[in-house]
Amino acid sequence: MAKIRSFSWFRHLGSDPNFHLLRYKNGRLKESGRGLSFLFFPMGSSVVEVPMDDRELTLVLKGRAKDFQEITINGTVIYRIVDAELVASRVNFTIDLLTGRYLKQPVDQIGALLVSLIHQSVSKYMATMDVIDLLESGLEAMQGCIATSLLRDKMLVEMGIEVVSARVLDMKPTSELEKALEAPTRESIQQQADEATFSRRALAVEKESAIAENELKNQIELTKRERMLIEQKGENAKRSAQEEAETKKISAVGEAERSDIAAKAKAARIHIIETVQVEAEHKRMAIYEGLPPSVMLGLAARELAGKLDKIEHLNITPDTFGTALTDLFEAGTQKLKNK
Repeated sequence: MAKIRSFSWFRHLGSDPNFHLLRYKNGRLKESGRGLSFLFFPMGSSVVEVPMDDRELTLVLKGRAKDFQEITINGTVIYRIVDAELVASRVNFTIDLLTGRYLKQPVDQIGALLVSLIHQSVSKYMATMDVIDLLESGLEAMQGCIATSLLRDKMLVEMGIEVVSARVLDMKPTSELEKALEAPTRESIQQQADEATFSRRALAVEKESAIAENELKNQIELTKRERMLIEQKGENAKRSAQEEAETKKISAVGEAERSDIAAKAKAARIHIIETVQVEAEHKRMAIYEGLPPSVMLGLAARELAGKLDKIEHLNITPDTFGTALTDLFEAGTQKLKNK
């Protein structure tokens, strides 16, 4: 914006280099250039200040597709003025010589013109396609449509305005339509999620079945091994019992053989002893064979006395020992005679 200072009847104007100044005196162009600074007399003078920098215009457009569905377009357009004198002849950029502000709103006027041109081209483009096709074509197609229409517009060329770039940031249908369009995708995503869940559950069930089958196989194998172990234990017990029985049998046979040998040896010893005793008895009987009865009776009495510990009563009758005493006395008498 121009800076104006007052000096009595005159005024001084200074501007930035990105503004092009046009000073008119009584309707005639006196000065033209960028970033001018000069003194002027306000009576009969007018000054035009045209911005020469790039200007950004924000777009919020609404249009209808071929199927009468509404779409909102958000974007930006960057433009600039390339011919200050030409645009000043079409748009009023005159400034107040006291404050330096625009008397009108020339920048807004140019922006409204650009929006009108863009809306016209966008409406034509949207009317040829359904809303789904528009959304599927993407932002680049809409952006190309806007840029092409602005670059080819003769009015902008005649006004000395150049469009630098056009960008479409977003295209949105109405909230109801957006929900309706999102429904198939949402359902598809949900279906994929359900399928993933089902697949995961099926896989889990399959794994659980495999685990259960594996556990069953392990149990069967363990049962077989336990049965084999029991059978082996039975065989071992049976073998142990047989070996123990064989051992006992061998021991019994050995013991029987030892007992038989001992019995035979004892019998042989008894036989020998009995034989010796019989022979001794025969010899003794042979000795006693020639002895008279009285001697035999005495010997028997002595033998009996040797075997008795105590004799409390002894009855001797004449019948019992009479003959024996007679014989004893005779034997004694005979022995005395012989001496």
